[in-house]
Amino acid sequence: MWVRARLHIGWSDLAYGLWSCLHSAPRANLTRRAEAYWSSQDDTLACFSVRSGFDLLLQALTFPQDSEILFSALNVKGMIKIARRHGLVPVPVDLDIPHMGPSLEALERAITPKTRAIVVAHLFGTRLDLDGVVDLAKRHNLLILEDCAQAFDGHLYAGHPDSDVAMFSFGPLKTATALGGALLRIKDPALLARMRQIQAAYPKQSRGAFLVRILKFAGLKVVTSRPVFALIHRFFRAGGKDYEDSISNSVRGVATLGSNKQLRFQASDAMLALLDRRLGLWRDGSLETRAGTGEELHRLLGDRVVQPAIANPIHTYWVFPILVDEPRKMIRKLRDAGFDGANLPRSEAVAAPDNRPELAPEIARDALAKLLILPCYPGMPHAELEREANLVLEILEDDRQKQASDEPSSPTTNTAPSQPMPTAQEAGRIPSRTAG
Repeated sequence: MWVRARLHIGWSDLAYGLWSCLHSAPRANLTRRAEAYWSSQDDTLACFSVRSGFDLLLQALTFPQDSEILFSALNVKGMIKIARRHGLVPVPVDLDIPHMGPSLEALERAITPKTRAIVVAHLFGTRLDLDGVVDLAKRHNLLILEDCAQAFDGHLYAGHPDSDVAMFSFGPLKTATALGGALLRIKDPALLARMRQIQAAYPKQSRGAFLVRILKFAGLKVVTSRPVFALIHRFFRAGGKDYEDSISNSVRGVATLGSNKQLRFQASDAMLALLDRRLGLWRDGSLETRAGTGEELHRLLGDRVVQPAIANPIHTYWVFPILVDEPRKMIRKLRDAGFDGANLPRSEAVAAPDNRPELAPEIARDALAKLLILPCYPGMPHAELEREANLVLEILEDDRQKQASDEPSSPTTNTAPSQPMPTAQEAGRIPSRTAG
């Protein structure tokens, strides 16, 4: 079974994390090195997680109650919950499929006198061109909060130079994971100082808690190895069950979202030590192999499959997404053939405020309903990528033929198969893609 939820961390890193639970460098040194990763200008804050950092940011900003924050319409559920807990109103900005980014027209329609900030997410390992968003935000005096949780690429990207905040995650499934932790780049020194002051009052995650976390994910690394995961799949299938909830929910998340208190921690010394190691060993350009594997699968699928966000100029293939009409059906067939297809259970299409139903994100909602993540990463042989691509295309073709045969025929009825959402290639909007 080719697993789609691989942990991007080696056994030597896990061993280092375990050692750091017993002994690590002074906390101040670890924090200083991590926060100086992109710049020596003291503009970065190390946090327990991106969600913890976002909660911290909203505390420091003290927006008036019922202020509005615009969000890329496809987002992580936890971020939306945090905004609401602060008495703020999340407002979705619908996306276009080729980029999976908010259009300027949609942003303009969503802005009101109550709008205070725009949260723009780079999805699936792609990188949006934010120049237009930046110009629009400046005209309306809005903060630009850049969610780079899925877009880490070492020193090659540190956030847009005009973003007010850029948030990078090192959670369990992220590139260069430290099993937790985040780095937030803050342009305004006064805002950063307030955030530091608030975070300084937080309790530190204990070394023991991080030790348990490392052991848990070491076990998951074993569980998600190909032979073990294949046995698990067969076990669940024999019982007529799906392993999705049992496995996937264990891999995701740094802090639960039961209350603000569960977010308000400082990273443990051991987490900072592991983050410092992962950053120190990172080599710029190391995502080229992953990007090349993604390009290979993209070429094998061709234009016959809709691939969201493919039109962005940078694509490192953190995951490989496609859109299909019946994702659950395809997931079952892929898993039976040894490919662990999945959707994104922790994501949601941000709901429009009750008094602004015209902003309902229909494109994002439809894309999420049709989203399927395919296994695609270095280590998968070309033959397996080809087999996976052929299987996807065969399933789609069978569905199209069945749909055509089910349509009533008449002299005035067009019995051609329905066409999928137009691809970026069909729209003629594909620039060159590189890994950075």
